[in-house]
Amino acid sequence: MDRKDIFRAVDHTLLAPDAVWEEIRQLCDDAVTYQTASVCIPPSYVKRAKEYLGDRMAVCTVIGFPNGYNTTAAKVFETRDALANGADEIDMVINIGDLKDRNYQNIFDEIRLLKDVCGNHILKVIIETCLLTDEEKVKMCGIVTEAGADYIKTSTGFSRAGATSADIQLLSGNVGPNVKVKAAGGISSFSEAEEFLRLGASRLGTSRIVRLAKAGEESHG
Repeated sequence: MDRKDIFRAVDHTLLAPDAVWEEIRQLCDDAVTYQTASVCIPPSYVKRAKEYLGDRMAVCTVIGFPNGYNTTAAKVFETRDALANGADEIDMVINIGDLKDRNYQNIFDEIRLLKDVCGNHILKVIIETCLLTDEEKVKMCGIVTEAGADYIKTSTGFSRAGATSADIQLLSGNVGPNVKVKAAGGISSFSEAEEFLRLGASRLGTSRIVRLAKAGEESHG
């Protein structure tokens, strides 16, 4: 697989709580240089990043992040605010407690509502696979599909573990034809990124891939 194909699948990500604007700006510059799918950044930086980037790069941000237990009303407000500030894509976290309690209608309603708010903007649904059973993961594939979201996403990168090959296979095999899979959390090499894409992922949430590419260029510079 050509590395350009991998870059085109990457949501170049920086969500650290101590991230400063200079780091976000550099992230944006690198995303443009390597032509990634988007930059994924904290909501507080969306407006500034979009003004800086213009149409050169899609801006993605996170909603209900990282724990997902915000109220639906709070997530709706966050989403509307992010879109008003120029976000092109939204990555929301489900209420994992609702899933554990089998309150499936609540989860469906929330995803459907946020997708209605997003309209033509891409909505990705983070389910935090490391906290779920395979049965719960499959159930979420059905809910995400029926609710009309665009992606199901493995992880926030802030919990016990990130994406695994087994999870990518499971999710890609159980979502509907209009739902794609995003692998996120712990992607540490080009070979791992390529494997996730081969297994069915369409997006990769990581900053490591671009950093590796830059380090390679610097070592040969």
